[in-house]
Amino acid sequence: MFKFWLLCTLAVASRADIAEEDDVLVLKKSNFDEALLAHPNLLVEFYAPWCGHCKALAPEYAKAAGLLKAEGSEIRLGKVDATEESELAQEYGVRGYPTIKFFKGGEKESPKEYSAGRQADDIVNWLKKRTGPAVATLTEVTAAESLIADNEVAVIGFFKDAESADAKALEKAAEAMDDVPFAMTSSDEIYSKFEVSKDGVILFKKFDEGRNTFDGELTKEKLLAFVKANQLPLVIEFTEQTAPKIFGGDIKSHILMFLPKAASDFQDKMDHFKKAAEGFKGQILFIFIDSDIDDNQRILEFFGLKKEDCPAIRLITLEDEMTKYKPESSDITAASIIEFCTLFVEGKLKAHLMSQDIPEDWDKTPVKVLVGKNFEEVAFNPTKNVFVEFYAPWCGHCKQLAPIWEQLGEKYKDSSDIIVAKMDSTANEIEEVKVHSFPTLKFFPAGEGREVIDYNGERTLEGFTKFLESGGKDGGAPAGDDDIDTDDLEDVDDSDGEDGGDDDDGHDEL
Repeated sequence: MFKFWLLCTLAVASRADIAEEDDVLVLKKSNFDEALLAHPNLLVEFYAPWCGHCKALAPEYAKAAGLLKAEGSEIRLGKVDATEESELAQEYGVRGYPTIKFFKGGEKESPKEYSAGRQADDIVNWLKKRTGPAVATLTEVTAAESLIADNEVAVIGFFKDAESADAKALEKAAEAMDDVPFAMTSSDEIYSKFEVSKDGVILFKKFDEGRNTFDGELTKEKLLAFVKANQLPLVIEFTEQTAPKIFGGDIKSHILMFLPKAASDFQDKMDHFKKAAEGFKGQILFIFIDSDIDDNQRILEFFGLKKEDCPAIRLITLEDEMTKYKPESSDITAASIIEFCTLFVEGKLKAHLMSQDIPEDWDKTPVKVLVGKNFEEVAFNPTKNVFVEFYAPWCGHCKQLAPIWEQLGEKYKDSSDIIVAKMDSTANEIEEVKVHSFPTLKFFPAGEGREVIDYNGERTLEGFTKFLESGGKDGGAPAGDDDIDTDDLEDVDDSDGEDGGDDDDGHDEL
């Protein structure tokens, strides 16, 4: 029976004439099952041709495919145009682009979600971790040199006794990390080559100081913390490729320097920024954002900045809620940045809430215009029932809602106790209201201390009317804090048919 199954598999594999582009298999519904049989370890990207994130990933994805193919690895990479193969994309729950899944052992069911970075090394390392031992054994100097040369970051445990408790701790840490290769050696030649005089763990990297030596009691938890604190540069540039590392890491406090690379004093300011970063390793991630790049303009807008406002420094926490901080000084020196970060670490900073000035005609139109400076006075007026749309100017769903919202405002413009309002949440922030997606619709009922209500009904004039006439009961629910996915800061949807931030739930994520 086994021989029969093997012959059938080989027969299928032999006739699986699957086209390739840059070493990446071009998959369709018609050849997908054959590809899984022919290639038991298969990473598949579901993409859209117009998706900007997919275009940015393409060269790194192809490079990873070529590296594995050149090694003679059984691991292959494939891609599916989800706009053409919609049935296949639907089968695997594809809701945004790119979606990347790993199929192991030819199994169609429950593929593993790809969870590492978007550079070739990240992809290769993740796949090797999924298909081989978590820790490679190094016996030759050339193998150790290749491991270090081929990776941005690599961790090597130097242990004369591969069965020691410290060696076991290294293995457990390696099993918990997908994006960094781990190895172990007991070779005297390798010890000598890297000037290692005693057992221990060294992290080798192609940036900053070049290597870090673990110090202290070696446990899985402490080793993971050591690797995570040292695997990124002191200052990391925000790009399509680095975004997964930035948002997917354990360090959730990020200080951002917005600065054009073309600036004459770019290197001077970068040196100051890097100098300040040295004292906050493992506490705050230092990130540089080129303010001249068009793709970064949404991030500037998120912080209430424009190109002409740069250079600028901002700090944000990505814990349960996103909180922004702005330094009092506009100086970008190591001393001023260190002072700012120290106050943050000590909990002595107040959150920075953006607000536009109050428009002179804010209450002259059927839909009242709210900003940070007049929000509390209007929305929490105990004599009024206030229905607010929190929107973003670029949000497609908000644009679709706009004419209906205007109709609603017109309907209640003469009401003595109902106010229909809107607020641009990209330029105004309220401490009491956390907006995670657009549009967000919240009802602030009259009365002292009344609970805010989220609107979850149909976005029609009839639906809104029923909601207001019922006092917020028909179509509403008590306001709660939605979970926020920090990846949404990277995968922003332009709502004009691009990229994967829009998951068709009627909201555009922040």
